[in-house]
Amino acid sequence: MHDMAIEIRNLSKRFISTKRRAIVFPVERKAVDALRSVNLDIPRGRVYGLLGPNGAGKTTLIKILATLVIPTSGTATIMGHDVLSDSSAVRAIIGVCQGNERSIYWKLSARENLVFFGRLYRLTKTEAKERADELLGQMGLLDKADEKVENLSHGMRMKIVFARALLHDPPVLLLDEPTQGLDPTFATDLRRHVQKELRDKTILLTTHYMHEADMLCDKIALINDGEIKSVGTPHELKEEVRDYDSIHIIMRGVPDMTRIRALEEVLSASVTEQDGGAELVVTARNGYDLARRVLNLLHDTPGVRVERFEVKEPTLDDVFLKLTGRRIED
Repeated sequence: MHDMAIEIRNLSKRFISTKRRAIVFPVERKAVDALRSVNLDIPRGRVYGLLGPNGAGKTTLIKILATLVIPTSGTATIMGHDVLSDSSAVRAIIGVCQGNERSIYWKLSARENLVFFGRLYRLTKTEAKERADELLGQMGLLDKADEKVENLSHGMRMKIVFARALLHDPPVLLLDEPTQGLDPTFATDLRRHVQKELRDKTILLTTHYMHEADMLCDKIALINDGEIKSVGTPHELKEEVRDYDSIHIIMRGVPDMTRIRALEEVLSASVTEQDGGAELVVTARNGYDLARRVLNLLHDTPGVRVERFEVKEPTLDDVFLKLTGRRIED
């Protein structure tokens, strides 16, 4: 038996975006490379994370694997089936959950939705009803089974979308940011379900939540601008920046990033503005020594007041910052 559930070779996708500048002017065309020669092997029974910011290429990769988008070049196979030449076989063995509650019918009840999709997967009517109730029970929604989806909360709808992906008990799951926009309780429920109930599945999980990838994934691929930057276990990736310190400073006002980046020993620096203040993250080989100089610089910057700072152990965000020069939340 082949050990790899998903094999991706030199996969690229180029979109041509068109924009008409005005009625009398010609259409402006621009090539956008969503994926650039991606290579990835995912063994059976493992949870792989695809971690990156919005626009990194995560959803494009999921859509290609789900046979929804045709790649420009390269190949991808799932359980030995090519996503282009054997797409029907691929669809039968995958479950897809995207962070979009509009992929179910709002005028149907939770149970009716699952029975409908179960029938599309060629379950008998009895099998579809039994499977629907089983999954609704696992999601804690059995008491909402006959409620119309339009009357349910966003979190409940997303649980139904997640349950739909599990209806035919597929060996491979493609989860595209399934917890995006969920309140903490619903997000925790879904993560716990992945941890406890789906360990026999092969799962490709896209996310830009570092803690989610750290918690759920056996291995993580960091992706940015359509390219895989690094692959490893969460521990292995953090070891890549073990020689670096990460300085986190919360302040009122916005710092002068040009002066901070010009400081000796600064390897990278980014700032996130929020509610009249900012969070500054600086990486350096000797963070404790550099922290003193950064604080002195901020103290001399008009309109800036430091509220707190700390030197932290490396995180997945620090790895991403080192490899790409940007933070995942950017």
